[in-house]
Amino acid sequence: MDDTSGATNDGKPRIGVRQLPRTTRLICVTFLCCAVLTFTSVAAQQVYGSGDMPVPAKAPDGSPEPPGKVEVQPVAKDDEIRQRIAHILETTNWFNEPTVTVQAGIVFLKGTTENDESRQWAGDLAKNTEGVVAVVNQIEVAPTTVWDFDPAFQVLNDIGRGFVRLLPLIVVAVVVIAISWILARLTVLALRRRLLGRSLSRLLREVMARAGGMLVMLAGLYLVLRIAGLTQLALTVVGGTGLIGLVLGIAFRDITENFLASLFLSLHQPFREGDLVEVASVTGYVQRLTSRATVLMTLDGNQVQVPNSSVFKGTIRNFTSNPNRRDDFIVGIGYDDSIPFAQEVALKVLAEHPAVLNEPEPLVLVDNLGPSTVNLRVYFWLDGGRHSWLKVKSSVIRHVKRAFQDSGISLPDEAREVTFPHGVPVRMVESEGTAEPAEPTLAKPTAEPETVATKAEAGLQNESEEIKGQARGSWTPGENLLTSSSSADTS
Repeated sequence: MDDTSGATNDGKPRIGVRQLPRTTRLICVTFLCCAVLTFTSVAAQQVYGSGDMPVPAKAPDGSPEPPGKVEVQPVAKDDEIRQRIAHILETTNWFNEPTVTVQAGIVFLKGTTENDESRQWAGDLAKNTEGVVAVVNQIEVAPTTVWDFDPAFQVLNDIGRGFVRLLPLIVVAVVVIAISWILARLTVLALRRRLLGRSLSRLLREVMARAGGMLVMLAGLYLVLRIAGLTQLALTVVGGTGLIGLVLGIAFRDITENFLASLFLSLHQPFREGDLVEVASVTGYVQRLTSRATVLMTLDGNQVQVPNSSVFKGTIRNFTSNPNRRDDFIVGIGYDDSIPFAQEVALKVLAEHPAVLNEPEPLVLVDNLGPSTVNLRVYFWLDGGRHSWLKVKSSVIRHVKRAFQDSGISLPDEAREVTFPHGVPVRMVESEGTAEPAEPTLAKPTAEPETVATKAEAGLQNESEEIKGQARGSWTPGENLLTSSSSADTS
């Protein structure tokens, strides 16, 4: 039978849904919608209507974070909005006597707070509440007194807590630094013993040993920074040591240059203590080499300090390394004299002189033709370690002059011509009375003495021992880097 028929199988009449009146069907649909809305309202009340609201969090700087959107029932009433906002403000404990009034969706906030951040946070809270049309924020910031020490005590409290939290890290850092210092000291001692047998100066050995200890200390500092979580700072410290060295090198360029020059001079040792050298146009005996300058005792007894940078970059003439030295002088003979005969006479004098060396052989060469003389240059060699070249030169010149006079070789002066345009007046002066006796003068010798050295020359030996004795008696600052490693270690 069709469902739309009016009878059932048992013969009774059947009423279908479509056969209900239209009004009855509308009532049923309305009832069903009300049931659904009621169920949804109860669920929303359980979720959003609970009074257990968490306390808003604060930002890292202490200021309250902006509140999120606060939801109420879909169709919120003023009283519900007021209760919700008032409950949140009381829960935060940031406000003193907070008062919330809501009229037609407009929220009025009153009360006091400690700072502007909390006041702004309350206004944002009300704006984000559902159903709020506008917010009138009348919350006042309570004025702080001048003698309010609470912020200072709070800062001290935070510092104390931070220090307590850092105590384990500080203990570990102190232990690591102490161990690094001990290892650095052991490294310095080990390197000193390792370099003791090498032919290095004391300064160079000390610099190398301390450089090794410094590397160990840098490793310990890097480890402490890594433990503290400052990896970037650790890399900056380790990588910035070269930059620091560069900056210091530029700032103290002269000091650094002299110090490095002293290291290279002590390593290469172009001269030794007591050597006669010429550096930076200064001639003298080396007294000592310090970390800043080379100290010389000049031939006239003056102490001169030459910067090591000038010594290292300049020309060094060491007269002691090769004691043989050649000296020369010029002597003029007349144009009428025989040049070969004069050369033979001079060579004979050089051959017979005890301070002149036969090897290398002496030379007598024609140097130039002067206005009235033929100039001969006499070359001879002497032992600078035994004789003074100044005294030997004086003795050789004196003997050559005497030999030329004995051989009849003239030693003319340069030709000079004097003109008197008005003549020379001559007047005879008669002596009146007895002339006073003249003062006694030294008797002029008839001939040159044949001695090798005169009393005025005071012998031909050099004055190195006297000058070195003066140098040893003088005070000079700084450690001597020219001291040999063996003597320095035993001292």
